[in-house]
Amino acid sequence: QVQLVESGGGSVQAGGSLRLSCVASGLRFSFKCMAWFRQAPGTEREGVAAIYSRDSITYYVDSVKGRFAVSRDNAQDTVYLQMNSLKPEDTAMYYCAATLGQCGENWSADNRYKYWGQGTQVTVSS
Repeated sequence: QVQLVESGGGSVQAGGSLRLSCVASGLRFSFKCMAWFRQAPGTEREGVAAIYSRDSITYYVDSVKGRFAVSRDNAQDTVYLQMNSLKPEDTAMYYCAATLGQCGENWSADNRYKYWGQGTQVTVSS
């Protein structure tokens, strides 16, 4: 049984930092694209960042470039999202997602991802 379990969400003030973690179990960690999505109430789910398990190529939505960093620890089957300089508009439920194969330029298409975590809430106050 495949499980993705996120943690690390919380409430911070604008300018603060959080690090999200996603532990994958039941799924061979190599050959996977791991991504972070977010969804705020009343909005569509948005791809935030992605990383392929076999190389160092990362992908980001423009609004988080220079502030967020995605990384992985294959030995721990864990992917991280370091979020710095947080803004109120970053407030959302953040989800970890996984799919087999490379991320590629359509990494942010959520229908590509077969496996999803339950989400962790990030709230940024001004």
